[in-house]
Amino acid sequence: MSDSSGIPRPRAFRRALVAVAATLGLAAAVATAATAPASASAPTPPSGWTQVFLDDFNGSAGTGVNTSNWQYDTGTSYPGGAANWGTGEVETMTSSTNNVSLDGNGNLLITPRRDASGNWTSGRIETTRTDFQPPAGGKLRVQARIQMPDVTGAAAKGYWPAFWMLGAPYRGNYQNWPSVGELDIMENVQGLNTDWATMHCGSNPGGPCNETSGIGNSTSCTGSTCQAGFHTYAMEWDRSTSPEEIRFYLDGVNFHTVKANQVDATTWANATDHGFFVILNVAMGGGFPAAFGGGPDSGTEPNHPMAVDYVQVLQATGGGTTPPPSGNRDAYSAIQAESYDSQSGVSSEATTDSGGGQDIGSLANGDWALYKGVNFGSTGATQFYGRVASGAGSGVSGLVEVRLDSRSNAPIGSFALSNTGGWQSWRTIPANITSVTGTHDVYLTFTSGQPSDFVNVNWFDFGH
Repeated sequence: MSDSSGIPRPRAFRRALVAVAATLGLAAAVATAATAPASASAPTPPSGWTQVFLDDFNGSAGTGVNTSNWQYDTGTSYPGGAANWGTGEVETMTSSTNNVSLDGNGNLLITPRRDASGNWTSGRIETTRTDFQPPAGGKLRVQARIQMPDVTGAAAKGYWPAFWMLGAPYRGNYQNWPSVGELDIMENVQGLNTDWATMHCGSNPGGPCNETSGIGNSTSCTGSTCQAGFHTYAMEWDRSTSPEEIRFYLDGVNFHTVKANQVDATTWANATDHGFFVILNVAMGGGFPAAFGGGPDSGTEPNHPMAVDYVQVLQATGGGTTPPPSGNRDAYSAIQAESYDSQSGVSSEATTDSGGGQDIGSLANGDWALYKGVNFGSTGATQFYGRVASGAGSGVSGLVEVRLDSRSNAPIGSFALSNTGGWQSWRTIPANITSVTGTHDVYLTFTSGQPSDFVNVNWFDFGH
């Protein structure tokens, strides 16, 4: 789209057409309580891949981002660029830790705020580097583990979180979109359980890339919603194929692919024959939210952050094998219970445990949750720790069990649990397990001699 000045701009009304079309009585064993980080380590690069950028957002709570990695975009536009960031959004971007800060648990929080006069502020950061592109005949993978702002319904009206990339020639020019290319790895509006991915290129309006909609598709988060838990969003740009292609993934599932032969050679070259930079932001209002009911109003709730666990860029020479994106969890760092890949009988809820966030609850006999690709390394893990709570009634108890690779396999360890003093009265419980090395899918299973709910789980990890 163009604003009133006629200047082309990125991230405008472009999704409307695509989106509308696509749319254990046993006493509780108590260990020393510990607060685990509410984050996961970034995956170790698989064989054939090299890590070229990583920010795990480790730092003290209330501090800003590492300015060696990131620069702040502030105000309502780029210098000389289109007003309202070219999209009609209504917030003012700031470098204040009120809007952009680390939480002390390994996450970046970008938080929209509203003042007493109704004015919105938020945060937008972009990598200082602009050289992210695949080597000749190779691949580039850009991925992040993100929880979208945990707000839905009318309270989410106007929210527009995004994880995306712009072609390097845009920096300092701000007049050459969309020809220089834009890769939207994750966009979301209005608290919907939807992830949109889009490539922008060519000319605006219309042109070979159907601007301002672009070439896009969408999918839903499973296990937990996009708002209720962390998910991995990724883009893989592959120059080892013919034609060259750009693939978009949600939790390892490729749901959208753009191939070079979908547009003319000049359009593709203009959009891809250069590096890119990465952007994280939460906008309020603008063209995309407008297509789904409008921008923020008096019912919109401020102060719901987008939480980013890590941003990682990998590259591979030659074809390589696509990394298992939803695996490679670190067994020795806290695995958030709500980050399951699949489940039965499980529900997520807000927790009052240290660090906040979500726990999983309503856990009873026969329920289970799956966590794919947990890496135990070459030194055997012999301990399991679960952060649990129970408000179960008298005589109600059960087992929290760990199984590997199949729910039908025998447990490698378990602990028994009864009432801990309430459904948010948290304890860290240890259990011995059979020594485990390597990478496995981990199942938490819940077994009891009666049908009542008996446990909530906030996080778990392993030890030697």
